[in-house]
Amino acid sequence: MTLFGSDQTLILVILLLTVALFLWGRWRHDMVATASLLACVVIGLVPAGQAFSGFGHPAVISVACVLVLSRGLQSSGAVDVLTRHALPKDAGATASMAALIGLGALLSGFMNNVGAMALLMPVAIGASCAFLTPIGHQNNTLILGPGGFRFGDYWRLGLPLEVLVAVVSIPMLLLIWPL
Repeated sequence: MTLFGSDQTLILVILLLTVALFLWGRWRHDMVATASLLACVVIGLVPAGQAFSGFGHPAVISVACVLVLSRGLQSSGAVDVLTRHALPKDAGATASMAALIGLGALLSGFMNNVGAMALLMPVAIGASCAFLTPIGHQNNTLILGPGGFRFGDYWRLGLPLEVLVAVVSIPMLLLIWPL
């Protein structure tokens, strides 16, 4: 028990608030996460002396390095070159995903899996934007405005399609994940 109530209730409230703030997107994710950690310290859920000890864990350092490497590769244009040569032009989602998986498997045979992920993460994010953003995609924003479609016009078709893609693809990925 903490000063403010049961530990489980407090951590659940902080977790739900954190997820809501992540989804809202008004503040940067690192700021929301840090605020959540500090709230846990202030309330007494995490001892102050141990609050930042997790940042020294090798897994956290690896993920941070992957994100820095990934951003550097994306900013340098190396990812664009890799994408042009590795992914089929004007291919559908299935062919692009197969090419990306194949490239990931090939890279993982010669380098660390985390490094392969760092190389391919921006490519995968870029490719996914082409298939899963019927509302906010830049092509759609060009036709919004006077005489074109209104923002809400995409919701009737876009939202059910995105839900369908999620309902079908998530179980499929979970089934093949151990392979």
